[in-house]
Amino acid sequence: MPPRPEPLRLSAAALFGAFFRAGLMGFGGVLPMIRRVMVEERRWQTPAEFNELLALCQFLPGANVANLAVIFGSRVCGIQGSAAALVGLLGAPIAIVLVMVSLYDRYGAYPPVRHLVTGLSAGAAGLILATALKIATPLRTSPRALAVAAVSFAALGLLRLPFLPSLCVILPTSIALAGWSIRE
Repeated sequence: MPPRPEPLRLSAAALFGAFFRAGLMGFGGVLPMIRRVMVEERRWQTPAEFNELLALCQFLPGANVANLAVIFGSRVCGIQGSAAALVGLLGAPIAIVLVMVSLYDRYGAYPPVRHLVTGLSAGAAGLILATALKIATPLRTSPRALAVAAVSFAALGLLRLPFLPSLCVILPTSIALAGWSIRE
């Protein structure tokens, strides 16, 4: 059995800086920026590790990326890391949203502003699609994982089945299939 790699240790300042940058740059969708920073730029996690952490965070109550910041920060720097990552992630977006709400309150009735806000939805859809494709990349070598992803998409995206009952079927099935592939 190969030796376990040393656990990643980061400073609270490094976590704050990385998550602040992602929060600031990820206006309209921070998940793609978080993934880029953690996986592609800093290489703090592999794509598979990121997917596993994100999957856990999606099953917890609250915002997925906030959960991700808290859990990852805790893993690499304890409670200080959790706080630094979360404050870094949320600080700039909260300030920006407060300014934008104030401006929208004042100018939101003007047609050009309404059209601008409506047009932003295309960009948001593109960000979500690009991130989904990146998250799916590590799954392409596993037919079982692809099948679970396809069934999940069909159930929730196409058939619009209720989330919680679908989750109660998909989650144990996915765990059983993962366990089955490990035993092979």
